Amino acid sequence: MALPQRSHLAKHWNLDPECVFLNHGSFGATPVKIREEQQKWNDLLEDEPVRFYEDLAMGFMEDARNALAEMLHCNADDLALVENATSGVNTVLRSLKFHQGDEILVPDHAYQACRNAIDFVAQRWGATVVTVNIPFPIESPQVVLDTVMAGVSKRTVLAMIDTVTSPTGLRMPFEQLVEQLEAKGVAVLLDAAHGIGMVPLSLDALGASYTTSNCHKWICAPKGSAFLHVRNDLQHLIHPLTISHGMTFPLGDTTRFRHEFDWTGTRDLSAACSIPATIDYVGNMVEGGWPAIMQHNHDVVIEGRNIICERLGIEAPCPDDMIACIATLELPEGEDTGIPLHEPDPLHKVLQDKYGIQVPVWSWESPKGRYIRISAQLYNHVDEYHYLADALATEFDIEQYQERIA
Repeated sequence: MALPQRSHLAKHWNLDPECVFLNHGSFGATPVKIREEQQKWNDLLEDEPVRFYEDLAMGFMEDARNALAEMLHCNADDLALVENATSGVNTVLRSLKFHQGDEILVPDHAYQACRNAIDFVAQRWGATVVTVNIPFPIESPQVVLDTVMAGVSKRTVLAMIDTVTSPTGLRMPFEQLVEQLEAKGVAVLLDAAHGIGMVPLSLDALGASYTTSNCHKWICAPKGSAFLHVRNDLQHLIHPLTISHGMTFPLGDTTRFRHEFDWTGTRDLSAACSIPATIDYVGNMVEGGWPAIMQHNHDVVIEGRNIICERLGIEAPCPDDMIACIATLELPEGEDTGIPLHEPDPLHKVLQDKYGIQVPVWSWESPKGRYIRISAQLYNHVDEYHYLADALATEFDIEQYQERIA
């Protein structure tokens, strides 16, 4: 099959022309101009490293936080720049103290790396992890609300909630969950790895105790750029994973939270310094800015999901309003069903090597199934989803599949 076309906006990226890239959700993709922007910051650093770190870096980081705060509708001083959302989750979990019998609530759709961090701290402190099983397929956001809130007890002290789940691509009703959980005295750790640039976020109004999100995914910033938002009344509890000079520096006109997170040792700040230019550059690719981009990507991934569902004769596993910019579909069972998460699925390799398609395929234990997840970013075109649907139809016996799901 001939490779499909990409969107006219694909010119802003330098993606491999031989690859049908439908996996923006895993690591994002950075436009050429932003890669050049990052190089400028690296050059500035290496021209005079001492001056960069001792005289300039704090101002550049403040610029990045201010740009994020404007997009996130929050106070810039409540933001810390971290390398990725998993680091943000670990920062919160490794800072907090738990007691024997405390309960940490987490849905079974959580990202495995973050679930691992919860299990680690729970074992260390003697806390209990309460796993809430959310069905997939699912009928409505209300099912999530009812199921999660039913898992809350008098011992629940923390809940980790996704904005959009990684394995199942569900847009969680996180606004309502945060409101209801925090009202019950349960601190919410909002894992917004799929967050900024994908769904609207107004952090001050939202009121979550802790929120962390990747900038390298949906705003297309360089890899190694993310943020952690800590509500002002809780900042005294949270410390960076690396304790450094910030713990004892004189405060001056700033806060201990700012001091500790702004200086954790020598690190590459070029990705963080590129955030303001990224927000501006990508946001101006589409008339209407970021709200229009989010709507565009939502519309494209819904169309892509419909194309695949129609080609394979299957039902969409959730309503359209539970989809943002990624969508997951369950694949037929067969001899490859039940492959452990850490092992590559043979279909992924077939799609990549035979058809040039980059798309994640995996097996998940809870909710149990074998899944494929598509993404939609500005560089994607609906023809790419037709191409994927044709490839899947070729690799599976569609009649047998339809009999199985009937």
